[in-house]
Amino acid sequence: MTQTDYKFSLLRERPLLLQVEDSPMNLFAVLEVKRDPQRRWSAPACFRKARLYGFFFGLTVMFLIMASYILTGDKKRLLLTPSPYHFSALVNPGPFPFNLSSAKDYANIKMVVKTIASKVVFGPRPVPDRKDLVHSEPHMFSIIPRKFLPDVKNPCWYEERSGNITGDPYGANLYARYSKRFRTAFDNLRNTFREHLYRRGNKYYRLRCLPYFYIIGQPKCGTTDLYDRLKLHPDVRFTTFKEPHWWTRKRFGIIRLSEGFHDRYPVEDYLDLFDPAAYQIQDHLQGNSSRGSSKRNIIIGEASASTMWDNNAWVYFYDNATEGEPPFLIQDFVHAVQPDARFIVMLRDPVERLYSDYLYFGIANKSAEDFHEKVSDSLQLFEGCLAEFSMRSCVYNTTLNNAMPVRLQVGLYIVYLLDWLTVFRRDQILVLRLEDHASNRKYTMHRVFDFLSLGPLTEQKEAEITKSPASNTRRPADKNLGPMLPVTKEILRDFYSPFNEKLAKVLRNESFLWEGHSKHT
Repeated sequence: MTQTDYKFSLLRERPLLLQVEDSPMNLFAVLEVKRDPQRRWSAPACFRKARLYGFFFGLTVMFLIMASYILTGDKKRLLLTPSPYHFSALVNPGPFPFNLSSAKDYANIKMVVKTIASKVVFGPRPVPDRKDLVHSEPHMFSIIPRKFLPDVKNPCWYEERSGNITGDPYGANLYARYSKRFRTAFDNLRNTFREHLYRRGNKYYRLRCLPYFYIIGQPKCGTTDLYDRLKLHPDVRFTTFKEPHWWTRKRFGIIRLSEGFHDRYPVEDYLDLFDPAAYQIQDHLQGNSSRGSSKRNIIIGEASASTMWDNNAWVYFYDNATEGEPPFLIQDFVHAVQPDARFIVMLRDPVERLYSDYLYFGIANKSAEDFHEKVSDSLQLFEGCLAEFSMRSCVYNTTLNNAMPVRLQVGLYIVYLLDWLTVFRRDQILVLRLEDHASNRKYTMHRVFDFLSLGPLTEQKEAEITKSPASNTRRPADKNLGPMLPVTKEILRDFYSPFNEKLAKVLRNESFLWEGHSKHT
């Protein structure tokens, strides 16, 4: 195998994080594939020559990392998906950065966007068989039953408590182990655990529950504000903290995106997070609540904004990919255990979402000019992937997602939505716009209440939910940086336009074109 062939084969193996100063053009080479080793990039020859040494240095580093990975067989220290805005060592414009005032550079990036638009195709996705899902995650399917309690609105069941009932039920929970702020919550659960055990004959049982609904996305689209308002509804309970990220990250042993793999969180650890709500549901079932609260038909929600889009861990665990596309997606597993679950998606203009995403992460020297360069680099990387792979392959390509200095793929809402609709019905997914929510919170909250079949509220409680200040708005320091450059906005509008058009068509709502957009923070 030649060096060139070896380079092309890497994407077929495991994606690795290259700690090498390199340019986007060099990173294109990493995304090339084996089936066309003689392919030539269209960039000027001077670009290739100027970065040749940087590329071979990167290839050497990649070889050493790959060799270490294969020899040790230890995935736990392999760096995974870091914050997308800490890639100064990975993506560097090099000696030829984009000149924002250059007509040539402007024309080049416009051509990149035009090339991407010509390859936007929404092909069908094969849905995996349940037996394949069970084979992949046997423990999870052994814990969660096929049917839930018939007289409870929320999906709950009784699980036998074997062994010593006086033992610590949360002592091995990895959420408690890795986060000090969760330990107090688990201490409170320990104090009330035994009194909530249900005895039948000589056996003890505990009530287990999954969420009735999920707020699944997207980041920087108002999910925190929606979560904070729904928490105020007397019939709604959430996990002990907002974003467990179990389906997308903890299930695979990812604690923080800047670290490698740790122990995989078993499904029991995830279910423990719903125990406070499960205790209340059990009290209502057994008539142990006060007269007023016993009439509440409690439902549980979960609000991890990664659930809709983040499948970056798939390539480390599933080897049966087809044409670079994941064989399983998060929604396949959720549907297999909860076919009647409900989902809420909050979206915003993807152009503004991307800029807000960029500003949110705590990097130094943020600026509209820096954002423009990162957008340009990311677009070139995305185009390089599309030259050889399908749209879905590139959206779920972990190597590409790691390499892009801004998360372009998160704003490709329609790609994710279509994939969710391969397993869930359209009436199980409520899609909202942040712009509508910001202008009329009462309207959007009523849509949510109806979607979840929640009971009526008093005028006072409804006012409390709908009139409270917005949560998680842009920080003052980030507001002072001002808007993105007009040229960046124009480029991004062109990039997202074909995806928005398809989204508006699927949802039968032209407001998802975001053509008459007014900015919200």
